[in-house]
Amino acid sequence: MHQDKINSFLNTPLLLPLFNALRQHTFPNYLIGGCVRDCILSRKTKDIDIVTVEDSGILAKDIANKLGVTKVVTYKNFGTAMFIYKGIDIEFVTARKESYTASSRNPTVEKGTLEDDQKRRDFTINSLSISLNDDSYGALVDPFNGIEHLEQKRIKTPLDPNVTFNDDPLRMLRAIRFASQLNYTIDNESLDAIKQLSNRINIISKERINSELNKIILSNTPSKGLYLLDKVGLLSIILPELVQLKGVEYKNNIGHKDNFIHTLQVLDNISLKSNNLWLRWAAILHDIAKPPTKRFNNRQGWTFHGHEDLGARMVPRIFKNLKLPLDNKMKFVQKMVRLHLRPIALTKEEISDSALRRILFDAGEHIEELMTLCEADITSKNKQKVTRYLQRFSIVRQKLKDVEERDQIRNWQPPITGEEIMKELNIKPSKAIGTIKTAIKDAILDGKIENSKHAAMALMFEKAKELNILT
Repeated sequence: MHQDKINSFLNTPLLLPLFNALRQHTFPNYLIGGCVRDCILSRKTKDIDIVTVEDSGILAKDIANKLGVTKVVTYKNFGTAMFIYKGIDIEFVTARKESYTASSRNPTVEKGTLEDDQKRRDFTINSLSISLNDDSYGALVDPFNGIEHLEQKRIKTPLDPNVTFNDDPLRMLRAIRFASQLNYTIDNESLDAIKQLSNRINIISKERINSELNKIILSNTPSKGLYLLDKVGLLSIILPELVQLKGVEYKNNIGHKDNFIHTLQVLDNISLKSNNLWLRWAAILHDIAKPPTKRFNNRQGWTFHGHEDLGARMVPRIFKNLKLPLDNKMKFVQKMVRLHLRPIALTKEEISDSALRRILFDAGEHIEELMTLCEADITSKNKQKVTRYLQRFSIVRQKLKDVEERDQIRNWQPPITGEEIMKELNIKPSKAIGTIKTAIKDAILDGKIENSKHAAMALMFEKAKELNILT
């Protein structure tokens, strides 16, 4: 069965010219790593890795020339070269040995054999290789029982996991990423090694960490990866604010839900509806300020007043610490965190057009993402309660649609600009202009005047008189 998959992969029309060109070489060459794993798992692969005992740069240029590819990039320090062929990244690496120092994940590299190269791989399922040599073409080379571990859905290192993870601590995150993406189990010896070596993650750059973390967050059931990160002690190093959500406190026999568990449930709910990475980050951070805002009073029990506003203010610091982008993606997450309670409030009261206009105005083009987040935020074990909330959300969605079609508030722009106000009133820049613009905006959102230039102008003159700008 595995051989059938290998043969099918090697005969893929898109890649056949590449494999035929490699087969003609007398030096041993092999497919290795993720592309072999994905071949066996019948998953699509985005890149092809080829290990050779020849000089990778020379081989890459020769194969590129045969395929009509003109641009080849070489990395002499790492013994690798690559080019893009029909939209697929083809990377060549000279078979090598690696050795590490305690303070860096950058290895000292020297030439080696195929076996040496397989030993340096992170996991047995990524050490599988397929011969591209004419005398053994298509043969699977599996010295560490990677096929068996694929069948067992098991993540295991080829060598002693303490050595593997100590050499390159990023592999600890990669173990959890693969477990999350593939729904696999990390073997106990490897899991224990990660627990013991978790602090080694501090030598890894934040950029490399958030790259793996984002892949975990984008997996089908991201909570699995985050629970594993917490279990081994990595989450408290990478994202301590999330760990602080854990636990339930009781007072006068009154408790609150475990906000860590709740947050991961919200994240999983979101993952069923959206692959938007930044909406998933909003799910992770939507209650992040509950610990510092937690209060207890005898009448209401536990409260978290203002956690949405404080949480939004915490987002930039968290993004900066993780070296996540400090741009519109961060601002989107901030907006979602700040607004995540608003649609829920609409389900608990008689919905006014004014309230609908204001949420449309504040959410703008992201109203759909906000509604998706709010629906995911319903994690009650009471199925009837969940159904009742979702029905109310359905009503809110329809009312939002009706108001938007009528008033077109979602991408609202002021009917008159500050420049027009200065020109009409013959005044210079001043605080009064902002006061007038706010009055016009509030009047439109509250339904007191039409969303038109004529109505806005009339209110402008009225407010100008109140401010003694006009007599």
